[in-house]
Amino acid sequence: MNGATTGKKTKISQASFDEVVRENVEELGMDRKEAIEDAIETLTLQGVDLSGIVTSDTPHPVIVSLNKLKQCVHIESLGTLLDDFALVCGASDASSSAIATQNGGVETLTSICSKVSTSSDSKLIISSLSALSCLLCDVHSNEAFARCGGPDIVVAIMSSIQQHQAESVDLLNACFAVVAAAATGSEILKESFVNLNVDHLIINAFNHIPAGSIPPSLYDAIRALLTSDDHRVAASQVFGYARRFAKLGIADALARSLCQDLTSPSLVSACVALKAVAVNDDICRSVADKGGIDAVLRCIDDSGEHYNKAVARSCCSLLSKLAGSDQNKSTIVEKKGMDRLIRLSSRFEDDPSVIQEVMYIISVLCLRSPDHASCAMEAGAGDLAIEAMQTFPASQQLQKNACLMIRNLVVRNPENGKILLNNGVEKVIRKAKESHGYCKEAATDALRDLGLSNYNL
Repeated sequence: MNGATTGKKTKISQASFDEVVRENVEELGMDRKEAIEDAIETLTLQGVDLSGIVTSDTPHPVIVSLNKLKQCVHIESLGTLLDDFALVCGASDASSSAIATQNGGVETLTSICSKVSTSSDSKLIISSLSALSCLLCDVHSNEAFARCGGPDIVVAIMSSIQQHQAESVDLLNACFAVVAAAATGSEILKESFVNLNVDHLIINAFNHIPAGSIPPSLYDAIRALLTSDDHRVAASQVFGYARRFAKLGIADALARSLCQDLTSPSLVSACVALKAVAVNDDICRSVADKGGIDAVLRCIDDSGEHYNKAVARSCCSLLSKLAGSDQNKSTIVEKKGMDRLIRLSSRFEDDPSVIQEVMYIISVLCLRSPDHASCAMEAGAGDLAIEAMQTFPASQQLQKNACLMIRNLVVRNPENGKILLNNGVEKVIRKAKESHGYCKEAATDALRDLGLSNYNL
């Protein structure tokens, strides 16, 4: 054998692994422990993916718990068994979900969800869905979910409760958690849910549930359905799905949700979801018309006051997306957006992850807008760029974002370039260019737009 193979690893079944061990014992005379160790080493060198394979003689607790679920014939006993299964999966190592999937866990739990879907015991349905969502974490589990009709089952459960959604928030949360887990990384499952009109169920939830009680997983489901993250397909359909969602009113509903509940623990998820829906100029302007920009700017202010970096980052990222509309850029600037962003950066002066988001949104606001570039300089964007690049020389994303912002500050405003050069910006840009290949192009462009003839050096 020449060594490990390269490329995509192959999967084998538990039975195939056990057969290799058996052959080692019966044909090569190895003891049980040696046979297992040799099987692991040999298969690993052959490029076999052993995730989900039980490689110990000791019965794995996940399989023990799963077998009890498979053998259960009395529906009244399922609740305890499902809770035990969830407990075992949570207490075991990260391979537990893979082991359960390899041994028919997805099929078993999807079948259970179907059986209990008409039960009057909502807690039992929630337990079934929660256990299922824990297993949907990779390509293999999601493919198994698709094969056994999982999307139809989950959508049917949600459809059956849509008239009583305000009283069924926990159940909806469990359903949307399955949608989010299944749709992540799977273009086929995204398409399945959209074809089953999951968007209608989403807007119904927004329309019937108070803003402060929206299931957190609903936002995660929107994000998963509208994110192009299946690298097995050449072209994703999520852009079309996003326009469909917006046409149905989901973008406006998300904007209203932000406006009505700025203190929600799901605020970050809501921002991510709205960013996923806001894919064109019309949608971005519609969000602004519904008060979305006002809400995001208030959240930015609050995140600085309470030093909440997760909210600060997500709100800046959403604001960058909404600023894709030129009309929205002007609205943000008119609402003192530049000053508020610079103030936010000062609150998080020790956190490059927030500062780089601030610089990115400022670069977006200044794109093709000399008036906005002048406003940014007056607010302190030039000083922010130089100070941040000096303070965080190892943060390559911050260095790149700073270079991008500097470009947009000066390309149509040569007077800004003179100010920055007098303040020593050339030195920090050249250092970033030398230190980070990732920043080389952005740094070169910034030096050129500053009017330096030797920008390519």
